Amino acid sequence: MNIPLSFARPLAGAAPEVAIDGLVLDAVARGAWFAFNLSGGKDSTACAFAATAMLDQLGHPRSRRVAIHADLGRAEWRSTPSTVAAVAERLGLPLIVVRRRAGDMVARWEQRFANGCRRYEDLELYQMIGPWSSASLRFCTSELKAQVIGPELARRYRGETIVSVIGLRRSESTARHNTPISRLDDRFAKPGNAAKTRMISWHPLVNWSTDDVFACHDRHDLPLHEAYRCHGSTRLSCAFCVLASGADLAAATRATGNHELYQHLVAMEAASTFSFQPRRWLADVAPRLLAPSLRRDIAVAKGEAAERRAMEGAMPQGLRFVKGRPPRLPTLAEAGVIAEVRGELLRRHGLANLYPDAHAVRRRFAALLETKLAPSLAA
Repeated sequence: MNIPLSFARPLAGAAPEVAIDGLVLDAVARGAWFAFNLSGGKDSTACAFAATAMLDQLGHPRSRRVAIHADLGRAEWRSTPSTVAAVAERLGLPLIVVRRRAGDMVARWEQRFANGCRRYEDLELYQMIGPWSSASLRFCTSELKAQVIGPELARRYRGETIVSVIGLRRSESTARHNTPISRLDDRFAKPGNAAKTRMISWHPLVNWSTDDVFACHDRHDLPLHEAYRCHGSTRLSCAFCVLASGADLAAATRATGNHELYQHLVAMEAASTFSFQPRRWLADVAPRLLAPSLRRDIAVAKGEAAERRAMEGAMPQGLRFVKGRPPRLPTLAEAGVIAEVRGELLRRHGLANLYPDAHAVRRRFAALLETKLAPSLAA
């Protein structure tokens, strides 16, 4: 078994080190395809530049390299596509742009809420859920990026070794503290597949700091997204990210190209009565950009959200669903409380009340307890 020996090689003319290990060196020696994941953000740009220079030093053929970008559609900063194209051109890489066939990031949020309403009607959910993704349900990095990029690379370079170059850094967060230099990725090319396709994820900048990344941009005059350059954002993702700080959300509102998206997302807050982040309404970030009618709708939505939380808080807590199923059958009294709360919430959202009384709720719980396969929590 070939166990990679981790080490780092200095990038000529630069202070930071580019991390590489035996797994990646072996892929270089075999003439693997290298796909540079470009988001338009500072890390992916610096990563692509540093890794390209490293591969040049190692004699890897440029003809076996591509850039790839997963377009998030309406959720992107309007300038992201042109920034990604400029980075690819600067590096001399052909650019592949991929998109989720079922719709963009905004459509995924809309789909989540519609699915949640349907499931709430059918009592597949104990409490209502909002449209938004979260730290544990990151649709952008999973469904709209990894699950689109991976299959596309596996299809294009079937039977090859493919190294996906990604700008993850350990200092970014506690969750990334143990990011490896590289790893085998069998999500889209299972071991033993007939085509012998082999996929690797490589993280050349694992040991870089934020200062190292910006210094690389300055030293080599790399394209830098307007989010940082003009508006003072500390990161780039969706124009409005569910994980962003208040300062970064405010930075996004300073770009006129993001105003239509901002208004659309606030309208979704109003219609759903769920705030964009657990403790922050997007509407409060830049209310000056909202029409008076939308500001009124948001005021109503905030009141309804508070009432929803209070009503759901009065429901029997010991009956909260676990992995899509109730833990037990409610008593008739408990079922009556559930039916009353649900009836009011269903009415407010214009949804059908399929289980209007205690007996109907108990029958539905009994049916759910008999169900072996729970519905997906991410729907």
